[in-house]
Amino acid sequence: MSIDRAALVAGSIRLASGIQFLIDPVRANRVWGGSEEPKGTHRLLLYSMGYRDALIGGLLASAALRGKNTRGWFLASGGADAADLMGGLSAHNELKRSEQLIGLGGAAIGIGVGLWGATRRGPSKEAATLRPEQ
Repeated sequence: MSIDRAALVAGSIRLASGIQFLIDPVRANRVWGGSEEPKGTHRLLLYSMGYRDALIGGLLASAALRGKNTRGWFLASGGADAADLMGGLSAHNELKRSEQLIGLGGAAIGIGVGLWGATRRGPSKEAATLRPEQ
């Protein structure tokens, strides 16, 4: 069983980001460009993002460690970032410059990573046949 290192790294980053939003959403919001104290619905959305990112990141990392196909989890990760980007673009004029650069830029990078991971080749058939039987 080989570990998918790229998926492990991407999943671990997303998992860590999600956990950060669950433990301290105010600080996590500042890291992503927000400067005000989130209240009410805004705080609810930060927690929701935390649960989503922890779930997707954890499952991507888990698949990577178990040597499973990770393309679907990369696609889910990129899709989550695409949803964030679409929401951010619809509110673009209401966002501060730091929120535009960090939040929307981070989402764009996440989409790229998700698409890259979803379209890359899996292990070759040769490599699979060279693995010792377990």
